[in-house]
Amino acid sequence: MIEIKNLSKTFTLHNQGGVIIPVMQGAELTVAPGKCVALTGASGAGKSTLMRMIYGNYLSAGGSILVGGVDVVTAEPREIMALRREVLGYVSQFLRVVPRVPTLDVVADPLLAVGVDSDTARDRARDLLARLNIPERLWSLSPTSFSGGEQQRVNIARGFAHTYPAMLLDEPTASLDAVNRETVLSLIEEAKAGGAAIIGIFHDEAARDRVCDREIDVSVYTPNVTKGAA
Repeated sequence: MIEIKNLSKTFTLHNQGGVIIPVMQGAELTVAPGKCVALTGASGAGKSTLMRMIYGNYLSAGGSILVGGVDVVTAEPREIMALRREVLGYVSQFLRVVPRVPTLDVVADPLLAVGVDSDTARDRARDLLARLNIPERLWSLSPTSFSGGEQQRVNIARGFAHTYPAMLLDEPTASLDAVNRETVLSLIEEAKAGGAAIIGIFHDEAARDRVCDREIDVSVYTPNVTKGAA
């Protein structure tokens, strides 16, 4: 489902005479349906950079990133948007939504975007919000006014609303209490059982050991980075 071959990335420092900094070279990674791969490596090794390239936020310098048969490296913007809507989910650490949209609609939106009827989409949203312990009295309010922990859980609910064939998870259990952490790990396990191919960053070692099938040390593909740190 996700196949990365000979991937490279550089950054150009335009304010320093156009100096080109290589940040990744020769990255290789394959994730089959129903499997979860953890990205590890020291801070600055390129874990987040790799995730952003897979999602299409960063343009790679070379190589290929196949997600469901679409090469993110060469895809047109409309193809990237369709991929994000239908195939590739991304649970980031931060909630970004349009202000004043009710929380229930924020969570239901990924399903509505792929043509699920509104009743079914909102039922799924209600189930996820309840599982993640967002009080029902808040569902009609915008999550922009919520606490950081509540926003994180709304973001997770939104990310798991649609059954994406591929998913990117950036620290999905960070700062969660034990009850909500367990819920998120269960959601990941359910996604895997449903055939999702998942790539994640997990500094929570116990969570990583539970849901990930293997680890990739990204620092082996990154010039001038100390190897081996998680």
